[in-house]
Amino acid sequence: MQHVAPLAKLVEQFRRLPGIGPKSATRLAYYVLEMEKGQAQALVHAIVEAKDKIGYCSVCYNFTDTDPCKICQAQSRDNTVICVVEEPRAVAAIERSRDYRGLYHVLHGALSPLDGIGPEDIRIKELLQRLQTGNIREVIMATDPDVEGEATAMYLARLLKPLGVKATRIAHGLPVGGDIEYVDEVTLAKAVENRREL
Repeated sequence: MQHVAPLAKLVEQFRRLPGIGPKSATRLAYYVLEMEKGQAQALVHAIVEAKDKIGYCSVCYNFTDTDPCKICQAQSRDNTVICVVEEPRAVAAIERSRDYRGLYHVLHGALSPLDGIGPEDIRIKELLQRLQTGNIREVIMATDPDVEGEATAMYLARLLKPLGVKATRIAHGLPVGGDIEYVDEVTLAKAVENRREL
């Protein structure tokens, strides 16, 4: 079906979002058109404000509107443990469990030689720099339980062994091939609690 030009442009922008196919993009575009103008402007303002005010924490590389982020600044966190995740949304998922009280490090990806993603393409160097402080006793690998996530966890474990830092992997109560962000809080809390040494 042909859409008028502004609607076609809106559909195309929604199609660029991950997980949004043609039907979902069209449905979202029509939903936006049916919104009151004030609601649509509030949506646009929220997107622009988020893009303007949110950046990366200079310590853990999570999304933040303050630098360092609130987690890195919190005195109540255990600063001897770092949980390594692939993406910022995994931090939010683990925080929802309310059981983990350590710090984080966001890699912004996983090793994938087939896709041309090597150690220099994700924030491994920054993690190793953080470990130079000497007060980190454990690094928890909470990468996704897929081929790339497993490869990344094993690669990091090999790097950490000579440093004398304990490397653990979250337990596999998580579905293989799944994304951490979609796992319920109880399963995720148990996975972190039952982590194993690598």
